[in-house]
Amino acid sequence: MTFEEARAQFPVFERFAYLNAGTFGPLAQSVADAIAAEQRRALAEGRMNTQVFGRWVELREAVRNALAATIRVAPDRLALTSSTTEACNVVLLGLGIEPGDEIVTTDSEHPGLMLPLIASGAKLEITPVRELDPADMLEALVARVTPRTRLIALSDVTWVTGTVLPWREARDATGVPVLVDGAQSVGAIPVDAAAADFYTVSAQKWLCGPDLTGALAVADPDRLRLAMPSTLSQKKLDLALGTFEPRAGADRFDTSFTPLGSLEGLAEALQIHPEWRYERAREASDRCRELLAERFEVVTPPKHGTLVSIRVGDPAARSKELYERGVIVRDIPGTDLLRVSCGWWTSDDDLERLTRL
Repeated sequence: MTFEEARAQFPVFERFAYLNAGTFGPLAQSVADAIAAEQRRALAEGRMNTQVFGRWVELREAVRNALAATIRVAPDRLALTSSTTEACNVVLLGLGIEPGDEIVTTDSEHPGLMLPLIASGAKLEITPVRELDPADMLEALVARVTPRTRLIALSDVTWVTGTVLPWREARDATGVPVLVDGAQSVGAIPVDAAAADFYTVSAQKWLCGPDLTGALAVADPDRLRLAMPSTLSQKKLDLALGTFEPRAGADRFDTSFTPLGSLEGLAEALQIHPEWRYERAREASDRCRELLAERFEVVTPPKHGTLVSIRVGDPAARSKELYERGVIVRDIPGTDLLRVSCGWWTSDDDLERLTRL
């Protein structure tokens, strides 16, 4: 598949330089068609019957296998969720975090992780990494760990600046379990989540899946209490005794009955990405950084994630102005940063349109 053929899958590019996959990835025509086809079928034939249920079960496992392969974990170690936030709550509730516990995190976390951390009641050791040189981040994180630390919770790639955080090294240096927010990494850069105790996936971003699709990798399901069971968690239920036996793998943590249309769309989305996607995304983000650095202060370190953030005056106004000119980016609330998301689909023309701001 050529770059032009791969890019042609997304109708949005006919009108916009879409540079906001860090919020939502572009939607491919085939993904939209798959979702719509299931809705039409349900309208005409009824939403559920034996045949449809069989398709739902089959497709659910196919999606689980594909997502697991994407982040290099075994399928029986992957739960399907609706979001990173939901996955974080599964972990924090399952660990039984209490007010006397400590969690080490950073000042660059998305609310999808930070809000569950705050709600857990633990004491948060917030490591200021936003202004640090990446080479100094590991030492700063490790220095926050104490005997009361139950968890290190941080992004693989930060949503603010696109910096890759040293979660593997922090896990190795301290032996403390890590919860990794993979919202800005999965589908954008190569990911090997096998070393993480817990790793979240937001499938609507760089994987270009439907809304409210995602996953949670759990290295050892037996070490995490099932605190948010769904009907999908059970292997066997005894109504007379009021007991149930959970499923053996991480699928016990599946959180919801994902609509069949969403599964159809996600299964299609996971097939549209070319083999050269990571190399191309790297080239696009490097080129973006180079062009923007000619006129702005770029805060994203070289060769990190595929987000590129720059300092501008009134980023919200800049974002609105760019949208009116056919360029979609986003500002980071509470900062002076404008953020650009570069995917494998990003063209030179997209970047040229951006740099006319």
